[in-house]
Amino acid sequence: MKGDVREIQAGRKLPGVNLREVWQYRYLLFLFVRRDFVAVYKQTILGPLWFFIKPIFTTLIFTFVFGKVGQFSPQGKPIFLYYLAGIILWQYFADCLRETSQTFTTNKNIFGKVYFPRLIMPFSIVISSLLKLGVQLLLFVMVYIITIYSGMTVKINSTLFLLPLLIVLMAGMGTGFGLLVNSLTTKYRDLKFLLDFGVQLLMYITPGIIMSYSAFTETMPKYAWAFKYNPMGPVIETFKHGAIDAGTFSWPMIAYSFAFTLLILVAGIMVFRKTEQNFIDTV
Repeated sequence: MKGDVREIQAGRKLPGVNLREVWQYRYLLFLFVRRDFVAVYKQTILGPLWFFIKPIFTTLIFTFVFGKVGQFSPQGKPIFLYYLAGIILWQYFADCLRETSQTFTTNKNIFGKVYFPRLIMPFSIVISSLLKLGVQLLLFVMVYIITIYSGMTVKINSTLFLLPLLIVLMAGMGTGFGLLVNSLTTKYRDLKFLLDFGVQLLMYITPGIIMSYSAFTETMPKYAWAFKYNPMGPVIETFKHGAIDAGTFSWPMIAYSFAFTLLILVAGIMVFRKTEQNFIDTV
């Protein structure tokens, strides 16, 4: 009796995303999510507390350097809460970008031995980073409550309901950029060093992290265009507008971020699927 034989071949054309196949391997996806989320701080003394410690210390540094020394603090807004909101959202975008950009190099041993849809790896990074974001948003809520009880006025508006959309935009942008860089680092390893510098630099020129877009344009009007067309700017600004009534909100700018995200994500997936056909020969 003949057994069921399945032949797996690399296509000659750019394949699309086979979501049905990804769903068939969902158990593996959840396994990678657990690995990415648990293993990071598994052998550390403080463990999951690092999810809180890192954004708190970063916010303290930003509050002192930019808020106190640089005098970039938002007028009438809780300065610590202002910087914490931007740092938490930016960290999610940066995690998706950095981790996705190393998919081929960090998992080459697995890829070379076992077949499964390679897109499961970046999908698992997005989900595990999302769990981390959820924990840090809980920290934001705790600081929010403490701020209110300390007597400071904080306003919420309906823009906050766009948070799920903002998370999708951050995940899409981070994953798209990460997949593009990931495909290039299979040949050019130096890019991973440039990536860390680039992400750090991009953070400082993103409206809503250090100061709002309006403050950027007032301080450096000559370079206002660079801040205006930063696709992460509307995401950070919209969240702060909804959570603490700071920053600006604009539907056209959100639409711009959405279009940019869609473009970079599609491009990243296409290049990733093309590279996965022969990356094992170059890593």
